[in-house]
Amino acid sequence: MAKQNIDWGNLGFGYIETAASYVSNYKDGKWDEGGLTADHTVTMSECAGVLQYSQSVFEGLKAYETVDGRIVTFRPDMNAERLYNSALRLEIPPFDKDRFVEAVKEVVRANADWVPPYGSGATLYLRPYIYGSGPVIGVSPAKEYQFRILATPVGPYFKGGAKPLTLKIADYDRAAPRGTGHIKAGLNYAMSLHAIVEAHAQGYAENLYPDAATRTKVEETGGANIIFIKGNKFITVDSPSILPSITRRSLEYVAEHYLGMEVEEREIPLTELTDFDEAGLCGTAAVISPVGKIVNGNEEICFPSGMEEMGPVTKKLYDTLTGIQMGRIEAPEGWIVPVE
Repeated sequence: MAKQNIDWGNLGFGYIETAASYVSNYKDGKWDEGGLTADHTVTMSECAGVLQYSQSVFEGLKAYETVDGRIVTFRPDMNAERLYNSALRLEIPPFDKDRFVEAVKEVVRANADWVPPYGSGATLYLRPYIYGSGPVIGVSPAKEYQFRILATPVGPYFKGGAKPLTLKIADYDRAAPRGTGHIKAGLNYAMSLHAIVEAHAQGYAENLYPDAATRTKVEETGGANIIFIKGNKFITVDSPSILPSITRRSLEYVAEHYLGMEVEEREIPLTELTDFDEAGLCGTAAVISPVGKIVNGNEEICFPSGMEEMGPVTKKLYDTLTGIQMGRIEAPEGWIVPVE
């Protein structure tokens, strides 16, 4: 076994086929034993539930090589929990959480040669997902499903470092109250595509969505939770309509227990945006993407941290969490899961 002959330092953030994916099928009321496959194509009925009614949920996590040469994953149990809850909301039979973690390990082991070397800035990205594979024509849940995990090596989300982003307050709503904003479903991301294409055409990196009920409070962007820094406070949104980001919850712990910060989860009025020192988007792909400016109509809200680099507190959060992930800093118990 040897590493693939890949220019790891110049990898983009895109799909590259690897040795194996994981597949398990749900039929007659139960999931089969599942296993690895070298077949990276999917064949299904033209009337499959995912094609007719977008019945699909997914996750995203990474495997990487640490400073001491181990291959590990980061908090896969939390991805298992979130996928389980997402499935329940869309009437998809949930995949067992322990089986999920073992399947992640299995697919990483099978693709060990595609795990980028430590220090390259690249990682092995894992995409677990479940979709309705059985045919449905009336509006109802499918009776058959497939769970898959694909693996692909990816480079850093931001080449040459993370430059602060400019966001716009969205003209659209992201998720209705009591809707599906709190689950990781493909349908939530599909509805954001028009809004993000429009924002990009206007020169913005992302949309920041206000709450749909009143459009007066911060919620999240199309693909990430948002965090704010004010003095020694780490502040983030408390809302039942946002995705429970694993990265955001990890950063909250890092802020409190590693950096001695005060952590607040609460409603954030749009009128308070001018009070913050720093801001950032958090997620698996980039960990933290700094935000330098938010535009709300004719108003420009510029954070004191500026448009050239991450703010100092955001940088400490980023360095600490990535240090934990890469084995340079001691991790809380259970966060780092070795792939033997």
